Amino acid sequence: MTLLRFLFFGVMLAALIVAAVPLLVLINLAEGGDGFGLCPGGLGQCEFGYTMPIELSAALVLILFVFVALIRVGTRLWRRIRDDRVTASR
Repeated sequence: MTLLRFLFFGVMLAALIVAAVPLLVLINLAEGGDGFGLCPGGLGQCEFGYTMPIELSAALVLILFVFVALIRVGTRLWRRIRDDRVTASR
């Protein structure tokens, strides 16, 4: 049960980190950075195709959906284990 809790919170933390990536990239670009490798040389030197933002957004959304699905499966498993323990103790 404790291992399941650690896995659950690890997945939640990973989902929060993935959700924060676009904000961190924008902050880095606003401060004159390279957007963590997205635009080498800064925003003025940024050259990428029209589909790159769509690809990045799709990848982030897909990763978030996977994490949400893992969280959902984890909560169902946690509930089932808890209910089985309550039933067994009666």
